[in-house]
Formats: sequence, C-alpha cells, structure tokens
Amino acid sequence: MADLLSSGLGEEQENEKEDRERDGKAAKTEKNKEKDRVTDTLRSNDKNGGNNGKKRNLSDLSLVRFITTELTRGYFLEHNEAKYTERRERVYTCLRIPKELEKLMTFGFFLCLDAFLYVFTLLPLRVILALLRLLTLPCCGLGGARLLQPAQVCDVLKGFIMVLCYSMMSYVDYSMMYHLIRGQSVIKLYIIYNMLEVADRLFSSFGQDILDALYWTATEPKEKKRAHIGVIPHFLMAVFYVFLHAILIMVQATTLNVAFNSHNKSLLTIMMSNNFVEIKGSVFKKFEKNNLFQMSNSDIKERFTNYILLLIVCLRNMEQFSWNPDHFWVLFPDVVMVIASEVAVDVVKHAFITKFNDISADVYGEYRASLAFDLLSSRQKNAYTDYSDSVSRRMGFIPLPLALLLIRVVTSSVKIQGSLSFMCVLLFYLGMITLKVLNSILLLGTSCGFVKEANMEEKLFNPPPPVVSSRANSRAHRSKHVHIPPQQEPTIDKGGASVAADVSPPPSVAESSAPTLPKSDSDTFLTTPDGDDDEKIINANTGLEGLEPRTPKKDLLEIDRFTICGNRID
Repeated sequence: MADLLSSGLGEEQENEKEDRERDGKAAKTEKNKEKDRVTDTLRSNDKNGGNNGKKRNLSDLSLVRFITTELTRGYFLEHNEAKYTERRERVYTCLRIPKELEKLMTFGFFLCLDAFLYVFTLLPLRVILALLRLLTLPCCGLGGARLLQPAQVCDVLKGFIMVLCYSMMSYVDYSMMYHLIRGQSVIKLYIIYNMLEVADRLFSSFGQDILDALYWTATEPKEKKRAHIGVIPHFLMAVFYVFLHAILIMVQATTLNVAFNSHNKSLLTIMMSNNFVEIKGSVFKKFEKNNLFQMSNSDIKERFTNYILLLIVCLRNMEQFSWNPDHFWVLFPDVVMVIASEVAVDVVKHAFITKFNDISADVYGEYRASLAFDLLSSRQKNAYTDYSDSVSRRMGFIPLPLALLLIRVVTSSVKIQGSLSFMCVLLFYLGMITLKVLNSILLLGTSCGFVKEANMEEKLFNPPPPVVSSRANSRAHRSKHVHIPPQQEPTIDKGGASVAADVSPPPSVAESSAPTLPKSDSDTFLTTPDGDDDEKIINANTGLEGLEPRTPKKDLLEIDRFTICGNRID
C-alpha cells in the first residue's frame, strides 16, 4: 500500500509540473504577441510620422528659404586663428618685398658702380705710382725691401691687361658686327642672345679664378715650393680671357642695339619676354637663404650690366644721328620699358620665392650687412683682397671687360681734337674722380650702419680665419676613421701631481683635423636655418666607421656668386 501511495503522489507532482510548464509557455506566447502588436503599432506610427515629416520638409523647401539661408549663414574665423594670421603675415611679407629688395638693389648698384669707377679713376693713378716706384727705387737703393708691394704688382698687371686688350679691341669693327647681326632673323637673334647670357655667366665664373690665379702667382712668396706654370702663362691666359669676355659683351650690346633699331620692335619684345620666362624657372623651386643670396647678387650684377649696355646703345645711336638731342627722346621710352620690365620681374620673382619658401623679408637686411662687411673688411690694414676683386667674387661682376668695352665705344664715338677737347676730357676725368670719392664715402658710412645693426663688429676686428683647401679637406675626411688607441689613465706621483701617460695620439690625426672658423653671436643670425637640427650629428670620436659627419652650415660671408649651396645655382 505504501508503494502505491508514493507512486500516486509522484504522478500527481509530475502532472502539476507539466501544468505549470504549459501555463508558463502560454504566458510567454501571449507576452510575445503583445510585444509584436506594440512594435507593429510603433512602426505604423513612425511611418505615418515620417510621411508627415517628409510632407512638412517638402513644404519647407523653397527657393526663398534657400536664398535666405545662404544670405544669413555665418561662420567664425577665430576658430582657426593661427591659419589666418599666417596668411596675413604672408601678405604683409609680399608687400614688404619691393621695398626691401630695392634697398638691397640700390646698395648693390652703388657697390658695383664704385668698383666700376675704380677702373677709370684710381687704377690708372695707382699704376703710375707703382711704375714711378719701380723706376726710382733702384736709384735710392733697395735696402732689403721688396721692389713692389703685392697690391702694386696686382695694379700693374691690371693696367697691362687693359692696355693690351684695348689694343686688340681696336682691330674689331663694331659697324661690321652690327650689320652682320642685323641681317639675321628674329628667332635666330633671340637664340643668340640667350646663348650669350649663359656664356656670360660661364665666363664670369671662370674669369675671376683666372685673375686670382694670376695675382697669387705674381705675389706668392719665393720661399715656397713652386707649384705653378709661371707668371707669363697666367698673364697670357688673363689677357685672352678679358679680350674674349669683352667681345662677348660687345655682341650682347650689338644685339640689343639691333632690337632698339628694328622697325616693329618685335625683337625687343621677345627679349623682354625672356625676363618673364625667368620667373617660371625660378619661382617653383625650393630655395634656401644662401640660394636666395646668390640670386640677389646675380640680379644686382645683371641690372648694373644692363644699365651699361643701355648706355652703350644710346651712345652708338646718338653718334649715328650726330648727337641730336631729339633722337634721345625717341630712345627714351624703350629704355624706360626695358628697365621697368627688369624691375617688375625681380619684384615678382623675389616676392613669390619668399612666399613659397617661407622666408622673411628681413633676410634682405642680412644680405646688405654681408655686402657691407665685404666693403669694410677690404679697407682694413690686414685686408687680403682688393675691394673690386671682393665684389667680383661675391656678385660675379668683373669690371675689367665691361670697362674695356665702354672705353672702346667712347673713344670710337667721341672725336677729341684740339686743346679745348683735351681740357674737357681732363675736367670729365676730375669729375669722375670726385664722383668716385663721394660714392666711396657714402658707401663706407652706410656700411658701418649696416654692420652695427647686424652686430658684426666682432668679425670685423678679428683676423681672417685660415682657409683650408679642398685637397686638405679631402685628406681630413679620409683620415677621420683612423683608430685612435685609448689613452692610459694618468698616474699620481708622490707629490700629488698628475703625470700624463707617454702614449700620445698619432701626429697625422692631429694634423688632419680641419680648423674651425671662429663663431660669434652674429653667426646664428647669418647662418641658413637647417631643418635637420634634431638629427644626431655623428662625430669622428664615436668610432663608428662608414658614417659621415654632417656638413657644417655655410655662413653668408662664405657664399660667393658661384658657390654650390643647397639645390641650385641661379
């Protein structure tokens, strides 16, 4: 009986559990059905509301509302203040470029004028004084002194070069050259003029080296071992160079004269358009401060040379019209047009170069200070070069060929007859000397102000640093990776004094280290900023082979016209 009761109770409990499970499932199905009904109603309401919203939005879209929104739409520039401030500074920099550039151009023009007038005024007097010393010194006795000072030797060589080249230029017929060039087509003359410009740059780059080699060969101390071919071959090379360069400039002047005298002025227009082509070749390239300094020097030299070429053209044309002043006013508009196009091209070119390369307009003040430093350093007692030679190296302007051509044109255009003509020539020469002296005084005063503003007085009074040749530099680079044995630690003797070890570094390593240039506070002001300052400089003392040390930054005072710096020479 007990078993039957327990089995009956178990069945009842199982039936109750099954009933509970059925009730739970039924409740869940009812809840899910209610949720589905709610979601369906919500979806239907959303659809109805969306349709109503779309109808409302479609009713709000109208042409009047769109125009009203466009007219009243606002924005806030202060949310990007740094960007707009930078844009404004760039505009101000572009507006400052014409003023700062023309200051530099004006200062550089008078520097070139001073070096150019030196050939006509002071150089003949210095040559005469040197020849008088050469003639009178043997009578007075040498007394162990040098026959001529190095500067006097250079002056005599310049005088002889001018005399020989002038005698050679007298055999060149200017009129025949003019008619020969005039018979060519316009396109051919345009190509010839461009080739002459390139040849002029190449002649300038190599010509100053020829003249410097001649001066150093003639004045080199005799105690040193002879490592040259002799003074006479260098002198003949210099004469040949000056003559060829003068002929080259004469062809340039003749081509420009043909352009002025052409009937439709087409050649003159094409030659002026060549200046604007220069913008395309310069603006869209990367420039650094040193590259821009080279370009500025090139523009100064080019502008001064164009002025002299225009003067030669006017002299030749005035001679053909018997010095009629009315013909000058016929030439005047073309002269002004050429000068204005040159100035406009320079301004546009420098403005966009400084804009694209993020260079401040204050850099032209640094360039003026560098040119002023050259002028003042050439006036010191320990000067190692003449001022005209310094200008030639810095700007690529060599005054000897240009002065020779101007003398040739003036002597062929102006006829000197009678004592009155000689008096006029003498008065004109005295006037040129006066102009040269006044120009030099003004330049010296202005240069002192520029050097003081740039805080470069320390460099001015320091002696010039020793210059290491490229051959010595290559030796230094080859010997940088020589293994240096570690020095022994110093021992202490009984008296307490330290005694250095007997081991010393090899003398070749000590000799191969290149001397460093003295740095002053103005070096940081005159040095091109480098974007790789955060990189680690590999030193020679690290002992790592195969790693080259980074090349040092070049100071503006070390950059001349044809120094390769950065990515280009212009």
